[in-house]
Amino acid sequence: MTEKSLWHPVAQSHEVVGTAPLSVRLLEQAIVLWRDNDGAAQAFVDRCPHRGARLSMGRVENGHLECPYHGWQFEAGGQCVKVPAVPDFVPPPSQCVKSYAVQEAYGLVWVRLEASAQEDGSGSSSDGNALPRFDAEADEHLRKVNCGPYDVAASAPRIIENFLDMSHFGFVHEGWLGSRDATAIATYKVDTTPTGVLATGCKAVQPQSNVHSTSAAEVEYTYEVTAPYTAVLTKIPQEGTSKQGWREQIGLFICPITPELSRVWFRLAVADFETSEQQLREFQHTIFVQDQPVLESQLPKALPLDPRAEMHSAADRMSSAYRRYLRASGITFGVC
Repeated sequence: MTEKSLWHPVAQSHEVVGTAPLSVRLLEQAIVLWRDNDGAAQAFVDRCPHRGARLSMGRVENGHLECPYHGWQFEAGGQCVKVPAVPDFVPPPSQCVKSYAVQEAYGLVWVRLEASAQEDGSGSSSDGNALPRFDAEADEHLRKVNCGPYDVAASAPRIIENFLDMSHFGFVHEGWLGSRDATAIATYKVDTTPTGVLATGCKAVQPQSNVHSTSAAEVEYTYEVTAPYTAVLTKIPQEGTSKQGWREQIGLFICPITPELSRVWFRLAVADFETSEQQLREFQHTIFVQDQPVLESQLPKALPLDPRAEMHSAADRMSSAYRRYLRASGITFGVC
């Protein structure tokens, strides 16, 4: 399965603490997250190899993950280092729990279930299976705020496609991101990239495009898919404004839990340092909870990749390109 060799977000970094393990799920696999004495995040199969108890029910003891059933302890990397019932026993290398590669970025913990085809030993690979890009992260002039998580009864590809879609603004987000009086979508350009697809020249008239908007205005965005379950919106500032040359972004990062259940985070990179984090999150929350019931109503819940399965219009260029990209990438989880 291609998806197992990709990096996926599974939790916010602050949720993984050094005192207690955290249970998460990814691609229908139960995983336990914890931190060792160095503060490094670890990810194991959430099952003790001794008698199958859930390791997430245990605790972190002296920098080791301890099973709740018989107290077996495992160090970073998965090796068993202690069997309390046999104090003098030195566990051999074969007595270990399966561990997964972990990285932290964008305020999130990322896990990969399988090594990619050509691993270079640094946590990235030469076959393109590095962490999804979020270019605004490196811009110190932009403030970063995470929103979520949202657990959504929809497939990850359906959620990404919704994020890329502008023609629903006037209906789902009426009075906010769109209006029934301005529903026409101007022609925009779609290109393929080494990591996905890119739409430029995306324009819409929005009554309230952000928390400070006081009147309707035409906005311009670019949308980029930087991994199968990651998309980034970039706001193009109007000429002559104080933000000209800045590139505010919203990143959509999704953990595919099951083919029909996803955990969603948004990462805002904004030039607004005055508004409270709560207000920024509340605005993003308002927008997404308008999307969520519609997303959860869609049938089939998996995203159809056969172009004949659903009807399309010229306004759907980006979503059609996204579907072709998923098919070419060999994605099978959350699609049909």
